[in-house]
Amino acid sequence: MLTIKPITLTGSLVQLEPIKESHENELYAAAQDESIWTYNGSNAYGERFYRWFNKAITAPTHLPFIVRRISDQKIIGSTRYYDINSENHRLTIGYTWYIPEVWGSAVNPECKLLLLKYAFEEAQVNRVQFSTDSRNSRSRAAIKKLGAIEEGVLRQHMVLEDGFVRDTVVFSIIKPDWEQVKAGLQARLKKEKPPSR
Repeated sequence: MLTIKPITLTGSLVQLEPIKESHENELYAAAQDESIWTYNGSNAYGERFYRWFNKAITAPTHLPFIVRRISDQKIIGSTRYYDINSENHRLTIGYTWYIPEVWGSAVNPECKLLLLKYAFEEAQVNRVQFSTDSRNSRSRAAIKKLGAIEEGVLRQHMVLEDGFVRDTVVFSIIKPDWEQVKAGLQARLKKEKPPSR
């Protein structure tokens, strides 16, 4: 059976830590840039944060993480495993957001490398799925750049908090893809990391 246990995942730029109550205030501060939430299926801006946080720490098939930048120990976002399906050895990675200053940096590829490596090499999943709003071209490009395969569009798939009915684009990485995806992410990180001091 697939077992995903709360675990801290550490890279050279970021550390992913299971969300705890003690993270609430710093995570709230990180979430207060409205541009983060334009196409996000959830919204943690302003007072909505408390509902988002409560759902994150109580959802039964979710394992949410804070993303901590190692250089200054600052919380810069959140991501999670969700829809963890033990019987079929699959899960989804998503609910990912970062402060705008790290968009386009090595933060996202390193986060995804840590999450995918644990999923495929420790938890022994067969499939990792990613889903995003069809309007979110930045997210779609980032998922494709990971090496994930676009599988199709789920039409009128979700009703967002503002009432908009969104189409969802689905991507996946499966076990036979993993070694090539891993090599690609490792190569990207070698290029994108800042020079050591």
